[in-house]
Amino acid sequence: MDFDLSDDQRQIKDSVDRMLAAAYADLRTKDAAQKEPKGYSAANWATYAELGLLGIPFSEDHGGLGAGLTETMLVMEAIGRNGAIEPYLATVVLGGGVLRHAGTDAQKAALIPEVIEGKRTLALAQVERQSRFDLADVATRARPDNAGGYILDGEKMSVLGGDSADTLIVVARMHGGRRDRGDIGLFLVGGTAAGVSRKGYRTQDGARCADITFTDVKVGPEDVIVGKGGNGLAVLERVVDEAIAAVSSEAVGAMSSMHELTVDYLKTRKQFGVPIGSFQVLQHRSVDMFTALEQARSMAFYGTMMAGEESATERRKALSAVKVQIGRSAKFVGEQGIQLHGGIGMTMEYKAGHFFKRLTMIDMAFGNADHHLTLLAKQGGLIEAA
Repeated sequence: MDFDLSDDQRQIKDSVDRMLAAAYADLRTKDAAQKEPKGYSAANWATYAELGLLGIPFSEDHGGLGAGLTETMLVMEAIGRNGAIEPYLATVVLGGGVLRHAGTDAQKAALIPEVIEGKRTLALAQVERQSRFDLADVATRARPDNAGGYILDGEKMSVLGGDSADTLIVVARMHGGRRDRGDIGLFLVGGTAAGVSRKGYRTQDGARCADITFTDVKVGPEDVIVGKGGNGLAVLERVVDEAIAAVSSEAVGAMSSMHELTVDYLKTRKQFGVPIGSFQVLQHRSVDMFTALEQARSMAFYGTMMAGEESATERRKALSAVKVQIGRSAKFVGEQGIQLHGGIGMTMEYKAGHFFKRLTMIDMAFGNADHHLTLLAKQGGLIEAA
């Protein structure tokens, strides 16, 4: 199988690598970006737009590049490699994914061009306090009104980018019990709409999230993405599978940087008058880190290929397998990197600890390794027995 990049893909990779390497060359610039009103650099976000990175997965009809998942994953890997904190995952992959797969023509025409231009950010309000990793566990309610729209009531938590998003895509139940797989709708809500209360906070890895309460929030018929008779859960599952592929590529980028930092440290840190990298046992541990990294890279490639699979069953099995390996590799590479660095690896002034925190959060995102191993086992494993 040919894993070589096309000329266009290589151009995207080189552009985003150069941009983010310059933007995140120093941890002080990241710290300054986190202190901006939205929790990330507005200048960096404008540069994403100028380079066309925000339009990668969107149709050319709406001003996008019409590219595939591979190009999106190249951006995500660069984000991971440099520890970038802009809301690319929240806006382009999650929110943008819902619009691409289920938005009406009018919704796409109104919102996607603004996303591509960097003028509108999105956030998917899906997780609830009781739901953990179950996408069908939705308690937020959508009551039909008399004008063809809905009224939303409920609470969402850990909404990625939700504290500053211009538009929220809210997952709500129209009928049935809390864990029923049917009657789940998707709705567009303005971030500052009446009845929306947001409590923003910074997560351990430096990203921004919000807990959001919806109280009698009115949604007009033009803002219903999936309503009565639609299958909102199927859309949600597909978008989350693409997000798993995205964070898997991000994890590969972060692990790559962690390994490079560790090898460089082993070459320069001296003990007993010699670099500690000359000790064979530490060389072996560095090689073990590299092996785990390459296992993760291979599974990230697999995840990128399978994220576009039309069979939901096969796609979900594949992405669960990917998430298991990514979680295991991230834990191993992160822990080994910190241990081989010693105390400096835990300081806020050194990048290793930042990568470790992000890798830990990626393992938890969209279901950790244990959760996906359980899902995979329930489905009979990735490869059926002969």
